Amino acid sequence: MMYKEIPCIKKNGDEYTASMHPVVEEVPVALFVNGRHAATVMTSPTMLKELIVGFLLTEGVIKSLDEIEALSVDDDRAEVLTKNPYKILFSKKTVLSGCGGSSSFLDMKKLPKIQSDLTVTPAQVSTGLKAVLNSPLHMLTGGVHVVGLIQGDHHLAIVEDIGRHNALDRVIGYAALNGIDLSQTFVVCTGRISSEMARKCLIANIPIIVSRGATTTLAVEIARAGGLTVIGFVRSDKMNIYSGEERVSGAGSLEIPAPVE
Repeated sequence: MMYKEIPCIKKNGDEYTASMHPVVEEVPVALFVNGRHAATVMTSPTMLKELIVGFLLTEGVIKSLDEIEALSVDDDRAEVLTKNPYKILFSKKTVLSGCGGSSSFLDMKKLPKIQSDLTVTPAQVSTGLKAVLNSPLHMLTGGVHVVGLIQGDHHLAIVEDIGRHNALDRVIGYAALNGIDLSQTFVVCTGRISSEMARKCLIANIPIIVSRGATTTLAVEIARAGGLTVIGFVRSDKMNIYSGEERVSGAGSLEIPAPVE
């Protein structure tokens, strides 16, 4: 269960009534890597193993699942032992639920390039987005972000979390644990595409990220530098393609204009 019924007073017109309302849960999970407290993640209490694996991958603590010697997850604590017991590449921090918290410092020159020949149709993009918008928890509470991992017309995973960055880490962790080739998938999300979302896609080699909402200038800059396709404002038969237009059927004949200085 990712939500609880919380008492409240509801107003409807001029009438006030005592009632209950479903509210999403938020819990702290302390992450220890090789005996050191590396981070505290504010998250939804589900798929914690996938979250931790995805977080370790996108933060560069591990390059692959093979580098994990042992992993244990309790309700509020996760402990990881890597094959290099002295390795930890980030200082202790708190990852906030709203937007990923204190994200990694971006060094554009060190970001990887997408290696993928994937192309998608506008219909696949729209269908993938509908799958995340139909999340029962999202519709019930209105308090979670949803990220979907899509391959062609198949929805490989639909993941909810109070933070969209956590949800993306969960999807990446799910793929690693299940041997999924992320270069042949794309992700769709309910929230804004931020620079941190773009960074995580580059590191995981996810070639396309889609949202019903907006993106940021830095996210687009990162995407163009790394070959990531960013698609926003997907509504009905409309969408904005900000980078990587060659991966969307029908859009490759056009070239996105250079930014206005």
